[in-house]
Amino acid sequence: MHFTPGRRAATLSGLLAILLWGTVVGLIRGVSEDFGPIGGAALIYTVGSILLVLLLGFPKLRSFPRSYLLVGSILFVAYEICLSLSLGFAANRGQAIELGIINYLWPCFTVILAMLINGQRAGVLVVPGILLSVCGIVWVVGGSGGLSLERTASNILSNPLSYGLAFSGAIIWAVYCNVTKRFADGKNGVALFFMLTAAVLWAKYLLSAEPPLAFTASATIELCVTGSAMAAGYAFWNVGILRGNLTLLATASYFTPVFSAVFAAVWLSTPLTTSFWQGVAMVTAGSLLCWAATRGRPAKHA
Repeated sequence: MHFTPGRRAATLSGLLAILLWGTVVGLIRGVSEDFGPIGGAALIYTVGSILLVLLLGFPKLRSFPRSYLLVGSILFVAYEICLSLSLGFAANRGQAIELGIINYLWPCFTVILAMLINGQRAGVLVVPGILLSVCGIVWVVGGSGGLSLERTASNILSNPLSYGLAFSGAIIWAVYCNVTKRFADGKNGVALFFMLTAAVLWAKYLLSAEPPLAFTASATIELCVTGSAMAAGYAFWNVGILRGNLTLLATASYFTPVFSAVFAAVWLSTPLTTSFWQGVAMVTAGSLLCWAATRGRPAKHA
């Protein structure tokens, strides 16, 4: 049964998607603690795949441009694996929340790559926006002492796998946003991409030394909530960007790091320092400046 929502309903769908995505960091970390980093991620994307097929229908491969199928699937799967495993392999819950904030460097990277790939025009605000975002990440990772390159480097070296995955994920998603915008031709392959992500993660799980999956009532409920939040987020966002108020949605999306940190801190019962929140504010403000620098300035290759 399909229906066409009005502009207000579509905008609300987009806003709901933003709220759902804000829960992802805390939820993925919780499932990883229940089922292991790889097994938990595989289960999440399996549940998400089932729900996306129910919401969006089974993907019709012939309707997708081949370039979008190839490039989009590789980038999407790589990003989702980087995000989920970076959170799963975090040394503790506090570090997982930090890694979630690193993921939100992608708006800054998206603007940089848009300028390089698509000829995106930008105003002078882009420079302070990029610098503020990067300084915010250094501030967050530096710990309670605030801005310190030495402490930041020390924290990263304590778990280079997770920090490397999180940073790589931010870059990959920025590439995905720029490349698929040119190749997708208005198509949405997220259901297919979720299935491919699940398949890759199951293959990795079978080759790993992780113990067998142990299902409990509470762990199963958390798994279903996580898969549902991720799937519904993508489904609702698709409605929002097609028919909703894009200006409002774009603005609201840049506050996702704030909601994400708040939700994760509550869900994972993890207190966060004042310097952490200062860093989150810097990342958010930097992303908004980057967006403002490009707003109303069409790309040369549009």
